[in-house]
Order: sequence, then structure tokens, then C-alpha cells
Amino acid sequence: MLTMKNVIREGHPTLTKVAKDVQVPLTSADKKLLREMLQFVIASQNDELAERYELRPAVGIAAPQINVSKRMFVVHVTDFDGTLYSYALVNPILKARSSDVIYVPGGEGCLSVDRETEGLTPRYGSVMFEALSYDYKTDQLTPIELKLSGYVGIVFQHEFDHINGILFTSKLFPSLPQAKPAFEWIVEQEEDYVTP
Repeated sequence: MLTMKNVIREGHPTLTKVAKDVQVPLTSADKKLLREMLQFVIASQNDELAERYELRPAVGIAAPQINVSKRMFVVHVTDFDGTLYSYALVNPILKARSSDVIYVPGGEGCLSVDRETEGLTPRYGSVMFEALSYDYKTDQLTPIELKLSGYVGIVFQHEFDHINGILFTSKLFPSLPQAKPAFEWIVEQEEDYVTP
């Protein structure tokens, strides 16, 4: 089982490298890692397990955060309408994004950043990812297209940054006057997508 001891911290060189594509079909080691990363995030959201294993609460984690420089990340997050997004993604590609800019009020957090941070991280209001989605229960790897917006979209963008060697701390601004808080932002037009 992964614990906080497996998570590398800010300053480690792996966190600033662009991760390598994952070879397909997945190796047994890659499958095990994806399963363990998702189980870590789910356990971190369970008060009893988080206390027992001293886990910080998380909604996602990327392979580079556990010192594996591969283009894989997992998320397990519930949107404000109660929809659960639980994915283990391999080789994700950002296919399109909106021009709207949003942010998390109070700023983002990260398992690899132990210090207090000040500032806001700009994110796209809507994003579209293509990836391979791994289901460890069925051992299936399937192509997927995800259209995400608001807070959930921010979570995916945060993890996507990790596989590109970017920490949110490198994108902090004291204020974002043209942006909207993620909790107030509403998707206005789907055709507002642009290719990155």
C-alpha cells in the first residue's frame, strides 16, 4: 500500500521532468501502480484509514509524485452535483480547452507541497482529454474522451501538469481579476473550446 512516505516532495528533480509515455500493453508493474495510486486516493478520503495510515486527503495523484516518471495519473473526486469521477488514466492528451479562466478560491493544494502557499492558479473552465482508462477490477484498458469543467476540470488539469513536470506553485498569482471562482463558474457554451 502506498503511503505519504512514497510521495516525493517539492525540490525533487522528478517533479520538474516531462514524464515518458507509457508502453501499451501495460506491464504488470504499471497495472499494480495504477491500482495502488487509486486505492491511496480513495483511502485518503476515508477518515479512519487516513488517520490510521497518516494520509493527507487527496483527490488525485500522478505517477511522478511517487518518483515514477510515466504519463499516468488517477483521480477520485465528486462534483458538486454528486457525480463521482474515478479514473486511472494512461497517456492523457489535452485535446481542447475553453478560453474561460477559473480558479479554486483559497488556492490549490498538493501532496508534494508541504508548505503554505499564497496565490491563485489559473485553470481553463472546460477541458477535453483523450486517454486510455485502466479499470483494475476488470483489467481492461479502454480509450476514453472526457469533457470536464469547473472544479473537476481543475483536478484533472492539476494532475496533467504533474506529468508535464509542472507544480501549481510555479503558476501562482496574487489575484486573477478576469477569472471566476470554480464554484460560481457555469459552462456557457460547449463550442467555446479551442485547441491548445
